[in-house]
Amino acid sequence: MIDESPKRFDRIVAILIQLQSSRVVKAQELADRFQVSLRTIYRDIRSLESSGVPILSETGTGYSIMEGYRLPPVMFTREEAGSFVAAEKLMQQMTDKTLGAYFCSAMFKVKSVLRNKDKDWITALESQILVKPYQELFNKNIPDALEIIMEGIASQKQVSLLYQAFTADEPGQRTIEPVGLFHEHNYWYVLGFCHLRQDYRQFRTDRIVQIRRTELPYLKEHDSLEQLRSKEYVPEGKILVRILVDKKIGKYIKSSKSYYGFLGEEDRGSQMEMSFMTSCTDEGFARWYMMFGDYAEILEPESLKVQVQQLAMKVIASLGILEPVLESETLTG
Repeated sequence: MIDESPKRFDRIVAILIQLQSSRVVKAQELADRFQVSLRTIYRDIRSLESSGVPILSETGTGYSIMEGYRLPPVMFTREEAGSFVAAEKLMQQMTDKTLGAYFCSAMFKVKSVLRNKDKDWITALESQILVKPYQELFNKNIPDALEIIMEGIASQKQVSLLYQAFTADEPGQRTIEPVGLFHEHNYWYVLGFCHLRQDYRQFRTDRIVQIRRTELPYLKEHDSLEQLRSKEYVPEGKILVRILVDKKIGKYIKSSKSYYGFLGEEDRGSQMEMSFMTSCTDEGFARWYMMFGDYAEILEPESLKVQVQQLAMKVIASLGILEPVLESETLTG
């Protein structure tokens, strides 16, 4: 019989760390994380209790550690600390200035508990990892946008925005109840309930001109970010696009489709039906579609068909072949 004691010991220590990092932890969460049965988790919890850890349990809620009980910090492994180096680079370049500074401060605390040889290992990594964002993600005049939004989400307080919408000439005032943040297609978005529109809207962080906290509480309860994102709604300034694409060229557009609001795809025999949520005010999607348009068909909307047709006519005219074609048709007639 294989002795699993070392493996079980590591799991019990990890369970203790997770219990200290959260107010309440469900047994199923632990079972899923460590890929063991609920019975095994119950046994591990009893082992912690018998060793003197004051664990509180409530049926249907989960486990928690008695308030005030703390163990000394657990030392990071070199590999765990190394993973923070990449995270720090991402935080500095992919978040706003304030949040990036907070993470940098936290990294000093992480490094302070490392052994000297591990500090040297981390230093060697830091100079060899580089992150460059594709475009500006935040208004440089607002260094704390993410901090304010995250505070609003955690405290369930409304946030006031001056926002430059896609279709507006001037920025407009919005008061929102921020539900969540997500990064998609190289941009950060905040999804929230907009009091002006009386509906859920998503706001791109680089279009936020001003932002401020309020003391106004949420006026309604909201589903989770994942639940709201799974519902079918059209964000402001966006349109739903459906196209049929020949499978022969499908593999060639896999890497680029995410930049145009790709939602999903369904098999249609020799074709794939692809759906997108993309901007309704620029020609970006139409120009991308023209790269493979001879192997595809637009299902909706009609406005996209018109947009592609207009672009195609401009290309033909620029080639100087429009008039000869028309003359040839006239002579033939």
